[in-house]
Amino acid sequence: MTFSDDALTLKPKSCFGVRHAQALLLFLAMVLAFGMRVNMSMAIVAMTDSSQENFFDWNSQRQSVILSSFFWGYVILQVPGGVVAARFGSKLLITGCIAINSAVSLLIPIAAYYGGWQAVCACRVLQGLSQGCLYPSMHNIIGKWIPLDEKSRLGTVIYSGAQLGTAIQLLASGFLAQYWGWAAIFYVNGALGVLWTVIYVFVGSATPKTSNIISDAEKLYIETSLGHLGEQKKLKTPWKKLFTSLPFIALIITHCGQNWGFWTLMTEIPSYMKQVLGVDIKSNGLMSALPYLAMYLMSFPIGFMSDYVMKKKWLSISANRKISNSIGMWGPALALVGLSYAPADATSAVAILTVVVGLNAGHYTGFQLVHLDMSPNFAGTMMGITNSIANCVSIVAPLAAGAILTDQTDPGQWRIVFYVSSIIYFFGNLMLVIFGTSERQEWDEPKTEDSKDNCEKKPEKVV
Repeated sequence: MTFSDDALTLKPKSCFGVRHAQALLLFLAMVLAFGMRVNMSMAIVAMTDSSQENFFDWNSQRQSVILSSFFWGYVILQVPGGVVAARFGSKLLITGCIAINSAVSLLIPIAAYYGGWQAVCACRVLQGLSQGCLYPSMHNIIGKWIPLDEKSRLGTVIYSGAQLGTAIQLLASGFLAQYWGWAAIFYVNGALGVLWTVIYVFVGSATPKTSNIISDAEKLYIETSLGHLGEQKKLKTPWKKLFTSLPFIALIITHCGQNWGFWTLMTEIPSYMKQVLGVDIKSNGLMSALPYLAMYLMSFPIGFMSDYVMKKKWLSISANRKISNSIGMWGPALALVGLSYAPADATSAVAILTVVVGLNAGHYTGFQLVHLDMSPNFAGTMMGITNSIANCVSIVAPLAAGAILTDQTDPGQWRIVFYVSSIIYFFGNLMLVIFGTSERQEWDEPKTEDSKDNCEKKPEKVV
């Protein structure tokens, strides 16, 4: 009997356990983190509305600097975040991430009034810096809490909070700005984040062993499920082979292409809605949220279909990943071309944007999983590297859009922005299709003295 079989026999009959409570709190952390990540995209539309009292006279270039400033801090801690999480525990980092973001959100209105756009940029840099630890910490804590037979389901639930948080934020921001002013966007985000932080301090835990509320039966089930992995060897990262690997370089380019298209749309859609389509701030939030709600919903059937194809062995792992990623990047590329020539009315634009962002869910079962396919041992390091470089692109994308959009009411200039994103989407995925692979790389297990000795022993035949 394998460890997995042992775990199934020990699985508690209760439908809801402490592990589910942890997953729910982590899901809410993703919702809040991404809400605070994207709230400026909506708030800045209201902040610079000349029809409102005490508006800020910031031109499009200055607005682009503000929108990109989050990523200045975000890229710094991507790689070291995983190391810190492994050494000091993920609970501390996740709690700090939401706590800092919440405190800064409460301070942003004051910073804007008394410090101008420079102070707002400083606040966004600090928020980005703290969120740089979010993904490494989340990956680490999921590995400690979620049993193997539940990892796909609960992992999807947790990470889908990112898109749901984006959709809810864009939707709620319009109503908050309409009825209580733009500052309410930041005050509500901050208050909810403080509430989550207080709850998580008492309920959250880095591991089942350190939890004070978990039952012995559930703890045994989780530890038995994860125990089959055995003691993990500390392998030396093969940096030279990693950065001379053509499939890994292709993966970096693909991640960069994804981030350019996604964050161009994320930061510029609200302005496009207002300046070109003439949509009011309340409706703007609703229409801007629909594409990300579609992406949240699409992630589940796309993930199911990808798993089903793998189960039936209709395609190789590499082909499956490339098809999923092509849906996620070439689909939006074509839709953006359609948006460039669509009638300038809100209904057509929102329908096409919903297709653009909804199809983008394909990248979840595309290049993101290729990290794990290529190198299970160094997947975290690889994700830190690609995510760090790709988020440098996230800084450039809104700045490039700001440079192009000298007149935000000119549909022709917006067409150029959409074309650029479409081309980068296409080229990014092309690199994965041509050079990418999901085959496990030989450098995933660097040779050690132990492995050399083991190689001398002929392995037993498995029947």
